[in-house]
Amino acid sequence: MRKLLFFIGLFFLTSCVQATGENKAGGIQWVDWTDDLFEKAKAENKYVILDLEAIWCHWCHVMEETTYSDDDVKKIIAKNYIAVKVDQDSRPDLSRRYQEYGWPATIFFGPDGTEIVKRSGYIAPDNMERLLQAIVDDPTPEPDSASTRGMVFNENALLSKRTRAELLQRHTDSYDPEYGGLKLGQKFLDRDTVEYAMLKALGGDKQNERIARHTLDEAIALIDPAFGGVYQYSTGGKWDYAHFEKIMHVQGSYMRIYALAYLQFKDPKYLKAAKDIERYLNDFLRGPNGAYYTSQDADLVQGEHSREYFELNREERLEQGMPRVDKNQYARENGWAVEGLSMLYAATGEDKYLQRARQSIDWVLKNRSLPDGGFRHAEVDKAGPYLGDSLAMGRALIALYEVTGERALLQRAEHALQFIDKTFRNDIKGTTAGYVVAYVPPKVVIRPEPQIDENIALARFAMRVKHYTGNKVYKGVAERVMRFLATHDIATQRLTEVGILLVDYELANDPTHITVVGKKDDGKAIDLFRTAMRYPGGYKRIEWWDKREGPMPNPDVQYPTLETAAAFACSNQRCSLPVFEPQGVHGMVDLLNGVGKSQGFQ
Repeated sequence: MRKLLFFIGLFFLTSCVQATGENKAGGIQWVDWTDDLFEKAKAENKYVILDLEAIWCHWCHVMEETTYSDDDVKKIIAKNYIAVKVDQDSRPDLSRRYQEYGWPATIFFGPDGTEIVKRSGYIAPDNMERLLQAIVDDPTPEPDSASTRGMVFNENALLSKRTRAELLQRHTDSYDPEYGGLKLGQKFLDRDTVEYAMLKALGGDKQNERIARHTLDEAIALIDPAFGGVYQYSTGGKWDYAHFEKIMHVQGSYMRIYALAYLQFKDPKYLKAAKDIERYLNDFLRGPNGAYYTSQDADLVQGEHSREYFELNREERLEQGMPRVDKNQYARENGWAVEGLSMLYAATGEDKYLQRARQSIDWVLKNRSLPDGGFRHAEVDKAGPYLGDSLAMGRALIALYEVTGERALLQRAEHALQFIDKTFRNDIKGTTAGYVVAYVPPKVVIRPEPQIDENIALARFAMRVKHYTGNKVYKGVAERVMRFLATHDIATQRLTEVGILLVDYELANDPTHITVVGKKDDGKAIDLFRTAMRYPGGYKRIEWWDKREGPMPNPDVQYPTLETAAAFACSNQRCSLPVFEPQGVHGMVDLLNGVGKSQGFQ
């Protein structure tokens, strides 16, 4: 059960509004998570209770109204505990550390910061009272199998035969052949599983094509037919009992995957799904400044189930009101949105998606940039910086570069990667295994640790920057990540870890490489580039060389000087003849890659 919660919790990346001071319902004196928290706990000889909650979370609202309003619970907390309430999305260091417990997550500490007990979900008043007293009576910490502290990581960046074989078997075994998706009670679209299956399907693997398409087809049930956007997950092992929160990580990743699926399978329902998600973002989560908000609540009235509300059509819902939107604008969430928008623009060529991506990223660059290349989370961060912000923005910048060819975007993505490598290395006895979720100050009680999903995303980002710049140093970042990910106990910690197979593949193989040579104000070059960016697959290197801009960022191929715009494909140290018409680009790439039948855009 614990491993199941660990896996599911990775998708619970959302936000709430932090409440400090007196809780309106319960009268508990909540305080912030501060650097001197445990100094105070020691001085007062008190334990610490941390309540991590989310704005969309129904059971967070219920727990506030019931458990933390109970007189006996209030009394024992006041006597023996310092009570801390945190908006988990405002503190990615804490959110990433405890996300396996979902929201609400309740963590109990000793006065010295020792983690004693961690609990997932709603705790009823009677159970909370017993738990609070039991900790006071016996503060012996429970075993913690999820922590990486003290773990011996791989000395190299290679998957062992044993680990690779187990990951491949888990990928197959975790697929639900009846309902699609993973064999879990919670149904959601696991982006790495689907992307890996799509990669294998490009090579003709019919089993993986079924895994990808079955999951994509079923997950459409989570898209809101009235407002658009996608619900976080469904319970009961099927797709028809949605939990109605809408969080940016889910919106951005689903939009990207469905746009990518449309490029590969040409099924119009996948394009519609991606557009329906973007429609919701534009209508409800996009601020007047062009940047995106964080999430929307699952409850119209906090603490009350809202299934009947979500069964209404758009007009009927608007008459009743709107669930609360968390209007914090974080760098990380905007990066997630821009990455999805960039792929949707690649799939459609519709300029409105590109313009919305530009507005978001321009706002973040202006309002969330740090002097040395990274990004802060919010306008003012109480801790950090956090890996997630610089990582999401770096990936967004490279995604936007891939569909524009604008070198300033690539340069800024490179700076973000350099900041990440300098700031977040998980250095252990002179070697680096992975990157931690937040900057580690010299004196910190709860030390940040590496997190699997962020490290997978970082390794893939680093390899893209390596290929676009030609700087082999960035492959070293991916290899440092793999020393963490390839550790057997890490790779097999959850139900399936297909993202590690994606990293393993991208470390060993060059991406599909298409270059358009021509002026960026030349209509023919524009058509060639737009066709190139619609080539299927998520592992691509799409470049546009306008010789007026000087040498290419990675001049590993010498292209001829021609009188007209042309496209070239390169693979395995060889390049194609020039192609001058857009309709020939995809067939040329297929031929060079040994694909028997063109899967290009028609």
